[in-house]
Amino acid sequence: MAAGGKSFLADAGYGEQELDANSALMELDKGLRSGKLGEQCEAVVRFPRLFQKYPFPILINSAFLKLADVFRVGNNFLRLCVLKVTQQSEKHLEKILNVDEFVKRVFSVIHSNDPVARAITLRMLGSMASIIPERKNAHHSIRQSLDSHDNVEVEAAIFAAANFSAQSKDFAAGICNKISEMIQGLATPVDLKLKLIPILQHMHHDASLASSSRQLLQQLVTSYPSTKMVIVTLHTFTLLAASSLVDIPKQVQLLLQYLKNDPRKAVKRLAIQDLKLLANKMPHTWSRENIQALCESALHTPYDSLKLGMLSVLSTLSGTIAIKQYFSSAPGTAATTARSFDLVKLAQECCYHNNRGIAAHGVRILTNISASCQEKDLLPLEQDAVFGLESLLVLCSQDDSPGAQATLKITLTCMVKLVKCRPHLSQSVVESLLTQLHSAQDAARILMCHCLAAIAMQLPVLADGMLGDLMELYKVIGRSTTDKKQELLFQTHCYCREETYVFKIKNKYISRLVFHLVKLSCMNNYFMQGNHDMARELYQSLLTQVASEHFYFWLNSLKEFSHAEQCLTGLQEDNYSSALSCIAEALKSYHKGIASLTAASTPLNPLSFQCGFVKLRIDLLQAFSQLICTCNSLKTSPPPAIATTIAMTSGNDLQRCGRISNQMKLSMEEFRNLAVRYGDLYQSSFDADSATLRNVELQQQSCLLISHAIEALILDPESANFQEYSSNGAAHVESEYERRMMSVFNHVLEEVESLNRKYAPVSYLHTACLCSAVIALLKVPLSFQRYFFQKLQSTSIKLALSPSPRNPAEPIAVQNNQQLALKVEGVVQHGSKPGLFRKIQSVCLNVSSVLQSKSGQDYKIPIDNMTNEMEQRVEPHNDYFSTQFLLNFVILGTHNITVESSVIDSNGIVWKTGPKTTIFVKSLEDPYSQQVRLQQQQGQPPSQQQQQRTAYSRF
Repeated sequence: MAAGGKSFLADAGYGEQELDANSALMELDKGLRSGKLGEQCEAVVRFPRLFQKYPFPILINSAFLKLADVFRVGNNFLRLCVLKVTQQSEKHLEKILNVDEFVKRVFSVIHSNDPVARAITLRMLGSMASIIPERKNAHHSIRQSLDSHDNVEVEAAIFAAANFSAQSKDFAAGICNKISEMIQGLATPVDLKLKLIPILQHMHHDASLASSSRQLLQQLVTSYPSTKMVIVTLHTFTLLAASSLVDIPKQVQLLLQYLKNDPRKAVKRLAIQDLKLLANKMPHTWSRENIQALCESALHTPYDSLKLGMLSVLSTLSGTIAIKQYFSSAPGTAATTARSFDLVKLAQECCYHNNRGIAAHGVRILTNISASCQEKDLLPLEQDAVFGLESLLVLCSQDDSPGAQATLKITLTCMVKLVKCRPHLSQSVVESLLTQLHSAQDAARILMCHCLAAIAMQLPVLADGMLGDLMELYKVIGRSTTDKKQELLFQTHCYCREETYVFKIKNKYISRLVFHLVKLSCMNNYFMQGNHDMARELYQSLLTQVASEHFYFWLNSLKEFSHAEQCLTGLQEDNYSSALSCIAEALKSYHKGIASLTAASTPLNPLSFQCGFVKLRIDLLQAFSQLICTCNSLKTSPPPAIATTIAMTSGNDLQRCGRISNQMKLSMEEFRNLAVRYGDLYQSSFDADSATLRNVELQQQSCLLISHAIEALILDPESANFQEYSSNGAAHVESEYERRMMSVFNHVLEEVESLNRKYAPVSYLHTACLCSAVIALLKVPLSFQRYFFQKLQSTSIKLALSPSPRNPAEPIAVQNNQQLALKVEGVVQHGSKPGLFRKIQSVCLNVSSVLQSKSGQDYKIPIDNMTNEMEQRVEPHNDYFSTQFLLNFVILGTHNITVESSVIDSNGIVWKTGPKTTIFVKSLEDPYSQQVRLQQQQGQPPSQQQQQRTAYSRF
């Protein structure tokens, strides 16, 4: 497993009982009111954790108001602590409801006689600029403090001015002249000018402001040629251009001019750094002349450090659209060969440089050119790239230093990319890797095995050529105690999918691996790739080596699942009775495994995806077993003699076959329901990687395939359509498991299409075709993908409803002539890698109400007033969203309100992630209607005044 991923059982404990939001806030408030400075500081610094745990506006508003009180009356150290908390909790500032009161309490310190207190207040205001960008009193205080004689206060004012300039167009336009005067003023110290200049990077709100700031920076570069001033001014110049977007070509030209003409290495390094920034941000704005100028500078510089930086910029550009612009011939000029370009000459020259970094960038440029410009004849360049990669491989594989390993990673990445884009080069690349694998250092062998595994995944046909060399290395492993070598070579064999060779060596070396933790990663890889027999033995050997019962149940469930899938490998094409026994044995192990998997789950890790996936697999196996039994019933339970008469009477020729017709209908419906359930599992797996989602999709397609085959062969052959299914085979195949499944799908479709509309209504050929399709699907070993073991992305939504009852079972009272304003607030919570696979674009909230129990008389009420069904989409801002619903409860009684959330990603796909929250509302009769009803029941006519009174006249 990757170190950055989060294991599903990483938090196997149940956790400790924790305080609710109000109790936690009261505990911190008690610390704030303490007479000891240490306790006050401790309470202040614990607020960010409180915001992270309870990120809702009511608590955050109360907490920030308490912090503002501490800031107002405390000493400077407490103020500094509050400032740090505010800066750490910047994304929660927008949830402050009483912004005016919060700012008022903080701003009162600006009138202090202590310049340090004023400086902290200015930094506090600057940190709050996102919620008070247009506060004129804050603008005035910053302007005034820029003229202060205290350096601490002036630096704080500069910090606040930079933050407000980034948020407010008016402030930026107003402060620009002030900043310009201070920078150009003779009385301003140089170190202060260096701090003032970066403010100009935020003057990008309109074209005129950006133009005036650019002119000022141009004057500064010319007027102040000192190294520090040029570096700060040029960097501010670059950031302003990157934000305004219109002056990037001019900025690239200016940086190239300084890179070429300025003799100072510090200025050249800054120019290279900024060119790299612009190359990453806007590569399409680079012209052919810009790249040519950079190539000339790199060719003529005598310094390796500068050449390395320039090559880094060029390697970045070579992987973008800029490389196509560079190789496109200029109008009116004859087409030239690729080798005549300076960029190619530079890369070829650097491929064999004695500096590893320079050589790595050289081969990366050649690789990117070969991959991007496929319409050109680049055979000589491809050979140059391969030779350069081989020389770097030989050089770096003999050295185990960190620098050599970093260069080796770049080299191997380029090899994988080159093989993917130019498959005809794969043989030479693989041969060079296998040749060097014997003499390489241990750390390099690990990386090289990863590279071989990646190449074998892309081009499985190459795996056969790797086996001989890998078998030789296994002999070395038998005499080694290095866990990493054993792990990676096992993985490489797993990727190559040559199970015969693995079986030959496993008994010899399994005892050596049994006590190594590295086995867990190997087992998961076997499980993912479908090598269930070896995975089962390894899981069995680790069962007694774990210290937690949750891990024990987890490993035991995986062992049972491996055994279940291993039972299915003994299926034979025409032996349907043995197929039923194999499926029954597999189901037995699956039921044991799902029991262990349920025991392994905890409230923190419910293992919902794993349980759902396995339950669907169990139901699918049961459906396959039932279909085989149904097909056999044509032999074991032939139609009665009266079946022909029933078929003629009903006009349905299928009735001649007896009870099999109804059983086939039930089987078809069952497979369609399974496909729907697989679709629901797919929609609920927002955090899953693409391979896992594709695996779920393949299981869904197998269900749809069988239901289509039943319909096309038996139930409705006339309306069968094969075109919508035949296009699936043309899809791009990413894995060996997918390739095998797609091959089975295509074969089954061909068989079904050949038997369609033949031998009506049902023949043994039809049932044999269905049974063969089931066996063919089951013979492909099931692949359990990465999301089954490891969660690389974690996303959850936390909802809060208001009004909410104190007791969850207690209903909220609402009069039936009024509407309930239901406010729904939510927070999106992420793991360590937010947005790794997909990002949340908006949140879809669905509110529905159901009448649970009715009280009072029955009235004829329109159907629209009986239920509430509403849906709204909101976009989270800083992971927070809020919206309101108006609900009617005309019918007296208890209503159940359900609020369900789902997310919509950047591609517009809806994911049913949950959660689902429920509250109860009790609809009560309003007093006036109740009084009128009672009078009518007693036979007393209502008074004239009461007759004219309505529910709205009271207001």
